[in-house]
Amino acid sequence: MKEQSDIKKQMTLYLIFAACMIFLNYFIQKVNQLAIAPFICTNFGGIEFIQIFYCSTNPINMPELIGSIAAVGITYIIKFFLDKYFVFKKSSLKAKETTLEFLKYFGFAILTTIENIGIQFILSNFFNSPLELSFIVALTIGYVTKFFLDRKYVFNKEY
Repeated sequence: MKEQSDIKKQMTLYLIFAACMIFLNYFIQKVNQLAIAPFICTNFGGIEFIQIFYCSTNPINMPELIGSIAAVGITYIIKFFLDKYFVFKKSSLKAKETTLEFLKYFGFAILTTIENIGIQFILSNFFNSPLELSFIVALTIGYVTKFFLDRKYVFNKEY
């Protein structure tokens, strides 16, 4: 009974933090779009390296891509530490254990991201679901999957 209560508490916190990271990700991308990219491209866009690898919008929108990568990276790192110390209550600060946990956490993040994209694609393209519904269903399934993977394989060891 206590085990089930612990899982419910952990999952609730896990999903609350996931929702917070979705909003933080969006916020970081908007700040990049509205403030950082215009500032960098206006003041440093004359430097060829910055123009090509940050300010260019042809053939792809580099400011959007860089902003998205930065947002995902920042939110994954923050969520890792929230999950480790608050959700799963691990207290180890040892670099070796934390590095191994982070690598497993990141690996599962890649797998569940692929799962999210696949579910969203299937719902949108084969079931004609609205984008918002596909997005919510895919993220929910992905985060629940990731919770159980993290619980069993990443944060399972007592230190």
